[in-house]
Amino acid sequence: MNISRYAVFDNASMSLKIEETSIPALQDFEILVRVEYTTLCKSDILTYTGKRKEKNPTILGHEICGSIVAFGNKAIQFDVRNNALAIGDRITWAIYASDPLDSMSIKGIPQKASDLFKYGHEQITTNSHLHGGLSEYIILRPNTPIIKPMVNLPLQVLTIVNCAVATAAGAIRIAGNIEGANVVIAGAGMLGVIACAMAKTKGAKNIIAIDIEDNRLQMSRAFSATHTVHLDTINSVQNFSNWLTYNHLQIDCFIDFSGEPTTIDLLLKQLTIGGTAVFIGSTYPQQNITLNAETIVRNIWTIKGLHNYNETDFIEAVNFVENYYQAFPIASLIKGGFTLDTCKLAFDFAIEEHPYRVGIALK
Repeated sequence: MNISRYAVFDNASMSLKIEETSIPALQDFEILVRVEYTTLCKSDILTYTGKRKEKNPTILGHEICGSIVAFGNKAIQFDVRNNALAIGDRITWAIYASDPLDSMSIKGIPQKASDLFKYGHEQITTNSHLHGGLSEYIILRPNTPIIKPMVNLPLQVLTIVNCAVATAAGAIRIAGNIEGANVVIAGAGMLGVIACAMAKTKGAKNIIAIDIEDNRLQMSRAFSATHTVHLDTINSVQNFSNWLTYNHLQIDCFIDFSGEPTTIDLLLKQLTIGGTAVFIGSTYPQQNITLNAETIVRNIWTIKGLHNYNETDFIEAVNFVENYYQAFPIASLIKGGFTLDTCKLAFDFAIEEHPYRVGIALK
């Protein structure tokens, strides 16, 4: 246990290389975890293909689960649900660590704290290492929200909790009360289908999934979408209006995971009076959307955005998968069979086949 192997990614060479390093002595409040499973998120793929720039060299992978190996001095041995932690416990943790007394943390957005540390997004330095999922071991920093699941979840299901499921939980939270509402989920990828399921558990009347891939629309049905529509069918304001009228629907709330300005424009033009718009997918440089202040005022719209999530969302995400992982085919969304030694093949598979997630077993 003195050595950890890991995959280094370097923007300059656009390559992954397996290396090894000595595991350093734990500092106060740190926890050493043996990584068991990592899934490749869209942001990992964007970094790998050069479309997203990260501090580098780095260890990619932030959707992770593993088991506790050792506690540093003064390490807190309770999770955020107040369950005791012990060596050998399987855990998941938030993608970030940040000071709970930071002004952003106090506002309920710790993911924007000034001292933010993000797993799978940090640069490898002499004093900072083993902080991504493509590593046999990872060191959890102080103030990392940790949860020990109280249900024996499949590894791949537990792994996606700390990004995909938690972000979807945050989106549903800021959407407000959706009981009895018609909710549009734009973008039926991993976050989108999870949001469909969560909307169902929150009492949404109709859940409308929009995407450009028929297979993803079909999958969204398994996650409780009541209506599905290909974007080509509603590619103009008139076509979308006609489709809604034919199906006796109005849009009370939409959650956009697509990040596509043209889709967002279409949704805004159909949002009902008193409606809520939630933007999640616009995490890369965007062209402007058409948004008139008078329209917002007269229609009494609520418009919100969310980047990542907070501790409340993280807890909600774990609660959701504990309660519903058998009700929805979550495990089927992850295509596995890869290891640390074949992680490059995992990235290539993700790029070529576009699965919801690609899983990499590290133990």
